[in-house]
Amino acid sequence: MRRVAAAGLAVAALAGCGSTHTGGSATLWITRDRGQHVLLISKVKAGQTAMAALQQVTKVKTSYGGRFAQSIDGVSGSRSGQHDWFYFVNGYEADRGAADYKLHPGDVEWWDYRSWKDEMHVPAVVGAFPEPFLHGYDGKTRDATVVFDSKALGPQARALGKLIHAKTLTADHLGDANVLFLTRADVPLSATTKGAGEPVRFVIGPTAARRLLADPKLVRFRYSGLR
Repeated sequence: MRRVAAAGLAVAALAGCGSTHTGGSATLWITRDRGQHVLLISKVKAGQTAMAALQQVTKVKTSYGGRFAQSIDGVSGSRSGQHDWFYFVNGYEADRGAADYKLHPGDVEWWDYRSWKDEMHVPAVVGAFPEPFLHGYDGKTRDATVVFDSKALGPQARALGKLIHAKTLTADHLGDANVLFLTRADVPLSATTKGAGEPVRFVIGPTAARRLLADPKLVRFRYSGLR
């Protein structure tokens, strides 16, 4: 992405500046093995905690004073087996216990049971795309934009921008924005962030972008990928 900076940053010009929280529902997903196996998809009421929403639709055993899920529908975390339940909100790995996060309208609450042997923390995942561009974290959104490194990518950049409600930003404002980088390099979709609610950086190549634009659900439940 150094080439993008050196080229002076072409930014997709699109109408819109993020979404407004409307309605009163959120979405709850439960998966296993980094999203490979989908166990449950449900609508839940916003305004309650992530743990309360989970308890409404599953049988949960908690730990650490009710803040964490030790077992969901009989599937238990295991220190010896190095498996546990991890949860994300709008693609961010949550920074607090589920009993301390209040769901906002439009949030995607995602629980995944996986091994933590090789990777304990995954700060951001792509599987809730176009989140967190639309609803942010903890009810707070950031400006979103698309940056691309070739004029030939302009049509794709504008189409991607519509998905994330992008707006045109100057280079000075990119640091505080959520940015989707569209690069000529044929790379899969990936996401990084410094922490929940912090700016996210999504990177995607043209082949993956074509597939994503044809069907955004292709990335659903993925931690990364989609070539």
